[in-house]
Amino acid sequence: MSNDNASSNSANPAAKLWGGRFSEATDAFVERFTASVMFDQRMALEDIRGSLAHAQMLSEVGVLSEDEYGQIADGLKAIAAEIEAGDFPWSVELEDVHMNIEARLTSRIGATGKKLHTGRSRNDQVATDIRLWLRGRIDQIAAELTRLQSGLVELAEREADTIMPGFTHLQSAQPVTFGHHLLAWNEMLTRDYERLMDCRKRVNRSPLGAAALAGTSYPIDRARTAELLGFDAPTENSLDSVSDRDFAIEFCAFASLLLTHLSRASEELVLWTSSQFDFIDLPDRFCTGSSIMPQKKNPDVPELVRGKTGRVNGHLVSLLTLMKSQPLAYNKDNQEDKEPLFDAADTALDCLRAFADMAPALKAKKENMYAAAAKGFSTATDLADYLVRKGVAFRDAHEIVGQSVSFAIEREKDLAELSLEQLQQFSDQIGEDVFDVLTLEGSVAARDHIGGTAPEQVRAACGRAKELIAAR
Repeated sequence: MSNDNASSNSANPAAKLWGGRFSEATDAFVERFTASVMFDQRMALEDIRGSLAHAQMLSEVGVLSEDEYGQIADGLKAIAAEIEAGDFPWSVELEDVHMNIEARLTSRIGATGKKLHTGRSRNDQVATDIRLWLRGRIDQIAAELTRLQSGLVELAEREADTIMPGFTHLQSAQPVTFGHHLLAWNEMLTRDYERLMDCRKRVNRSPLGAAALAGTSYPIDRARTAELLGFDAPTENSLDSVSDRDFAIEFCAFASLLLTHLSRASEELVLWTSSQFDFIDLPDRFCTGSSIMPQKKNPDVPELVRGKTGRVNGHLVSLLTLMKSQPLAYNKDNQEDKEPLFDAADTALDCLRAFADMAPALKAKKENMYAAAAKGFSTATDLADYLVRKGVAFRDAHEIVGQSVSFAIEREKDLAELSLEQLQQFSDQIGEDVFDVLTLEGSVAARDHIGGTAPEQVRAACGRAKELIAAR
């Protein structure tokens, strides 16, 4: 009979680290169904780090002797070396990363290894491991986010004078600069960075010592283990400590927003690389070809980032649903928290790496951008503003410009291509100076305030963005 269909029991229950009260062994299928070692082994080094801190604290408060602590520390460090070398014998029968490491420690150093678990439970152990693991990934993501933003700001500064159409409803609206558009992406990412750092504060609390749910009767020092592990402080309530997964949900909410922002940028890159827009060139190393159409150059990296957003959003919903009906304290449901969290973190990091490599390599096709900005009457609002400055009420100016646009459409011309006499038939307030505001350069230069698209404002905004990034 194959393992997948086996109903026979596995080894003697007494062989389990928790098997003392059981009279029969775990069913073979149930053993595999409830095991998590297949995916939680990626927290192995964090588990060992937490165990080292716990053992050191137990030694300092007198629960372990110095010799016992030395044996445990040496054994754990040897196990870490096995894991890093890929030589560790993982076992599904031992359920999870914690039991695997503890059993291995006992096999290496004998009965002293059994003392490691004094004053803690797998409940606070796993909560500690997840926080340690996630804190490390947050720091990696923060570094990649900073690298992406630095590249974007450098590109924006180089393209501060490059005129392109700005859109609303994907219709040409007003001219902007490419640098200004890139800084809009940067603003989204700045908020993402702030959210990530705020999330890190709540991740960086130590649940170690909360034990199963009520704390422990041993004279432990939770502040000491928090200090040894680089946490800001211990968590305050033992029940909440072992059952809280808010920090994982909050991280996935961050990841969902980050991927949403990268997806929006990806959509624009896909549009801009199409022959219909042809605004930018994406280097070949970020693209693939077609198996049947030799002319194709597909923007696969932004398309994949756009596609991966859905799975990260799904992980957020998964964790919210996982926690919504759980009573205090720990429940086996929480074993399901790791795969969504791991994948959300992996996906966010991979997408950031792709964008951080790709974004600074974008090449603007300036002439195409300029020609597109000249279409669609993108300076119509400038004409309305011109009339208002001449004393015309805005609603009247709006009507005048609308009539002018309709006239130009009939003649297949842009507003700037109409003669002064043609424009003056709609308002006698229009003078020779109108053509200063109808040019694309005049339009963008007129938006000369903080947050505006004027090239000088773009350069100033780049300077402020660089200062913020450098201060991290």
